[in-house]
Amino acid sequence: METKCDKEIDILIRARYPLIYLVSWEEGRILEKLKEMAENRRKKIFLWTITRGIVRLEDDPSKTDESTRDPVNALTFVEKCTDPALFVLLDFHSFLNDQTVIRKLRDLVNNLKSTYETLIIISPVLTVPVELEKEFVVVDYDLPAFEEISELLEGIIEVVSSSEDVVVDLNEETKESLIRAALGLTRSEAENAFARAIVLDKRLDKNDIDKILEEKKQAIRKSKLLEYYEAREDFGNVGGLDNLKDWLSKRGVAFTQKATDFGLPQPKGILLIGVQGCGKSLTAKAVASLWKLPLLRLDIGAVFSGIVGSSEENMRKAIKAAETLAPIILWIDEIEKGLSGVQSSTFSDAGTSARVFSTFLTWLQEKTAPVFVIATANNIQLLPPELLRKGRFDEIFFVDLPSVEERKEIFNIHIKKKKRDPTKFDIESLAREASGYSGAEIEAAVIASLYDAFLENRDINTADVLKNIKVSIPLSVTMKEGIDQVRNWAKDRARCASSTQVIASCKKDRKLEL
Repeated sequence: METKCDKEIDILIRARYPLIYLVSWEEGRILEKLKEMAENRRKKIFLWTITRGIVRLEDDPSKTDESTRDPVNALTFVEKCTDPALFVLLDFHSFLNDQTVIRKLRDLVNNLKSTYETLIIISPVLTVPVELEKEFVVVDYDLPAFEEISELLEGIIEVVSSSEDVVVDLNEETKESLIRAALGLTRSEAENAFARAIVLDKRLDKNDIDKILEEKKQAIRKSKLLEYYEAREDFGNVGGLDNLKDWLSKRGVAFTQKATDFGLPQPKGILLIGVQGCGKSLTAKAVASLWKLPLLRLDIGAVFSGIVGSSEENMRKAIKAAETLAPIILWIDEIEKGLSGVQSSTFSDAGTSARVFSTFLTWLQEKTAPVFVIATANNIQLLPPELLRKGRFDEIFFVDLPSVEERKEIFNIHIKKKKRDPTKFDIESLAREASGYSGAEIEAAVIASLYDAFLENRDINTADVLKNIKVSIPLSVTMKEGIDQVRNWAKDRARCASSTQVIASCKKDRKLEL
């Protein structure tokens, strides 16, 4: 199938652009398309590599031309050629810092404009010297789209279906999930991922989605700015926060083809503001499991570097990596800490923080790639006001301390996670006694009780948990002023993540339909 990039390249060739630079890892995929274009335009197509020199694309792979292995000699060959042709140079970027090569290319430009020849560089690295900036047109060759991955999967299914050793159990919905899991991979990576999934258990079914995501994990590991998180947290392990959970459950369907055809826009992201330890980070991890999407964590602190100009480039690289691997969830934990120096950036770091923040904000506002951003913050005083403007995020949620009903749910969750039966505990008493405790503090009390019971060589009981609740001082006491400040700010500026929080936090200041 012809992609948008293929059409653009064809137009550039027909318009007789002399130098085209294609940024991509996928040499084979691009060469197939260029071969078709050459045939349609009745042009020859030549290939250059440092190991083979210039040869015809259809020549035997073992054929070489020693005289044109040198890059300057190769360009001389192009200059002397009079036939309509495409000259494709692989990994030629390594030689674009050589002054002789630069001068030769500049001399070659006028010659190519008067002929039906086009010189095309394919490389995963964009390196254009200043002297050639006005001569090259650069095209970022897109990774395979949904339709192309779909064709690939259908071809694999057709091949393996004829084998008695492989079971294919896929409906249309599962196929779409597999295809979307493979988006962001090169065609070769996607093909390898599907093949690996089949080889592991001689099956191709809905359980292979996680296996496909493993291939993305490999790609993410190569990026030092993004960290891959395993989707181990179940959405049911998030206690309370019913408004937030309902909102996220509804938005998960927006990444399907059916939703796209219906006209649903893909969600941009959410900002979670609130008390520490109340489930903001846990929610980010659980959404990845719910939506079956990779979860990437961006550490803004790691973006900043001591080399002038590198911090801005690091942010651009992180954004590019995230978009390349989309659809994904991008998690930015405690975003206020990474952006706390923006206001004084002009005086403290020559504006580096402000420029990095500006790059991030512009992308957040204008991004079209399916990258869902979940940012969390504890201290709203450190958040730049520009981040809170409408359009940056779909919604800003306030996560408060859990209500008594939510504390019951949280106790049930953590007792079950420790392989105990919650019905054997007085959950009602525990929830009442833990008033003002966060979810993290409730978990800590259960864990402390396990230590106590283990040392006494018996099982945990309600009294153990009550004792550990009473001896610990919750954050709501030690940080009361700060929590009250966040609550006051959130009353009219954020949506409550829980319906019970709406009553507890907002009832005094505005009328609600309860």
